[in-house]
Amino acid sequence: MIRIGFKPATRLSVAVIAAVILIAGAGVGLAAAQSAGTGAAAAAKNAPAAAKAAPASGNKVSVQRWVRYPASPATLSPQAQLGKQLFFDASLSASGKMSCASCHSPEHAYGPPNGLAVQFGGPDMRRPGTRSVPSLRYLNFTPLFSRHFYTPASEDTEDEGPTGGFMRDGSAASLHEQASMPLLNPNEMANLNAADVVAKLQHGASAENFRKVFGAQIFSQTDQAFVRLGEALEAFQTEDASFHPYTSKFDAAMSGHADFTAAELRGYALFNNPDKGNCAKCHLDTPGPGGRPAQFADFSFIALGVPRNPEIPVNRDPKYFDLGLCGPYRRDLAKETDFCGMFKSPTLRNSATRSVFFHNGRFHNLEDVMHFYVERDTNPGKWYPKRANGKVDKFDDLPPRDRDNVDFADAPMDRKLGGKPALNETEIRDVIAFLQTLNDGYSATAGGSKVQAR
Repeated sequence: MIRIGFKPATRLSVAVIAAVILIAGAGVGLAAAQSAGTGAAAAAKNAPAAAKAAPASGNKVSVQRWVRYPASPATLSPQAQLGKQLFFDASLSASGKMSCASCHSPEHAYGPPNGLAVQFGGPDMRRPGTRSVPSLRYLNFTPLFSRHFYTPASEDTEDEGPTGGFMRDGSAASLHEQASMPLLNPNEMANLNAADVVAKLQHGASAENFRKVFGAQIFSQTDQAFVRLGEALEAFQTEDASFHPYTSKFDAAMSGHADFTAAELRGYALFNNPDKGNCAKCHLDTPGPGGRPAQFADFSFIALGVPRNPEIPVNRDPKYFDLGLCGPYRRDLAKETDFCGMFKSPTLRNSATRSVFFHNGRFHNLEDVMHFYVERDTNPGKWYPKRANGKVDKFDDLPPRDRDNVDFADAPMDRKLGGKPALNETEIRDVIAFLQTLNDGYSATAGGSKVQAR
C-alpha cells in the first residue's frame, strides 16, 4: 500500500533548519542552522514544533555555508562546449526553427519563454504540445526512478511510492536520455528517427566539432552518434553553472549575506508549517550531502487533481486524459492504477519567474496556484465545472476511476467543503514573497533578481 500523506521526518525540510524562522520584523537575519554532528533523523523529531515556534531569544542564527557540489568547472570540457553548441542548434529540428533553447530559454531560467500552456513545434511549427515545459535548472541531482521509495536510515519501512527519474512522468533514466526525447517528439523537433537526426547533424554547423570530440568515424555509427549527441547535451547541462547557479536571495541569506524582509520571513514560516502552507512536505529546503544547497524538491510523485486545461487542444477530446506515471506516454506502469494522475514534484527554485504552472499549464500566476491549493477542497466550484446535474465535476482532468489517487491527506488540501482555507489572503502574499527569494540572479546591491519575470 502506498502512503498518501506526510513523508517520514527525515525528508521534512524543517528537520535541519530546526527553529531558524524568526518572525521579528523587517531586516531580521535568517540563516539555516548548522547540521554538522547532528543526525537527520534526530533533528527531525522536533520538526513540527520548529515549524510553528521561533527561538525564544536572539535575532540571528548560525550560518549554513552552501558549497557547490560538485563545483562547476571554470572552463567547460570539449564535450560540454559541443553540447552548448547543440543546445542552440535549430537545424536539428524538422522545421529548422526549433532548438532546445526555443522551449528552455536561458533568459527564463531555462523554462518556457512565454505564458502558453504548451509550446508549438512539429515540421511546420504549428503542432501543439500536450504538457507544459518544465525548467532544466537543478536537475543534476535527480535520482534514478524507483517505483518504491523507502527513507534511507529510517525505521519506517512503509512504501512511499515512486520517486525520481527525468521528465514529468519520470520516464527518462538520465539527462542525456531526456535531452534526446524532444528530437523525436512529433510535437517538438519532429525528426522521424535517430538516423534523421544524425543526418542533420552530419551536414550541419556542429559536424566538425562533433567529429573532434567523438572521433572521425562517429557518423558511420548512427545509433552511437545519437547517444553521443544526448551525452554532449547532458555534459553542457551538468557542467555549465547557469543550470545550477544557486544565486538566489535565499542562498545569500543562508550564507549570511542577505536579510529577509518581514513578509519573506512570515512566508518562510508558513512554507514550513505543516498545518498551513506545508510546502516543505514535497519541496525540501534542507542542505543535502556535503553541504549541497537545498533543491526545493524531493523528486516524488503526487496527484493534485489540477483542473483540466481547455487551452490544450488535445483536451477537446473528452476521452483523452494525461495520467502521468501510468500513461499515455509512459506505458511500463500502465497497470499500476494507484499511480494514475501522479506527476513529479518540481523544484520551486525560480518558480516566481514562470507564467505557466503544473503539468497542464492550467494556471498562469502564483496567486492562482496558491489559491487553488488552499481552496481546492473548501470551494471546489471555483475551480471545476459543473455536470449536467448541477454537481461540481471535481478533479475533471482525471477519469472517475482514478480520482481516489488525489492527495487529500496533507495540508493545505485536507480541508472540508465550506471550511476555512489553510491560508488567508495576507498569508498567501507572504508565501509568494518567500517564493520570490528563490529566483536566481539576486544582487544585494541592486536589491533584487536579474532574472526576467516573464
